[in-house]
Amino acid sequence: MPATTVETVIPAPRDVVYKLFSERDSLNSVLPVQISLKKPGAGSPSGVGAQYHIGLAGIGPTEETTELVPGEKMVYRVIAGAPVKRHVGTITFADAPGGTKVVYTMESEPSLPVPGALLEIGLKGLINAFLGGAKKAVK
Repeated sequence: MPATTVETVIPAPRDVVYKLFSERDSLNSVLPVQISLKKPGAGSPSGVGAQYHIGLAGIGPTEETTELVPGEKMVYRVIAGAPVKRHVGTITFADAPGGTKVVYTMESEPSLPVPGALLEIGLKGLINAFLGGAKKAVK
C-alpha cells in the first residue's frame, strides 16, 4: 500500500501543535478547504470517534479519529467520500529544538487503479498542506 511520511518542526510548544491537529477544525482559517465536525467523539468533541468532513460545498472525505495519545500521537481513517479501500493518517509529536517535531504519515489503498508513485505525490501534497497550515496558525 502506498505510504508517504513527512517530518518537520513547527515553532510552537507540543501541546499547541497537538491541539491544532487533534481538533481538526482549528485549522480552518489557514487551509484552502474547510473542516467541519460531523459527529463528536467520546469524552470531548474531538475525542476518539470524532468524525470530520474535509472539503468544500459538501464534497470531500470524512475522517474518523481512531486513536489519541495526548501530546504524542493521533491516528485517523477515511470512512467516506474518497475512492479508497483504506486510508490511514498517523501524526506523532515530540519536543524538538525550536518547537515540536511532527511526523505525519499517510497510507492509502485506492479503490481505483492509480500508480503508486502518483498516489504518493498526492499524499505528500496533502500532508504538506496541513503542515503548512499549522505553521501559519502558530505565527
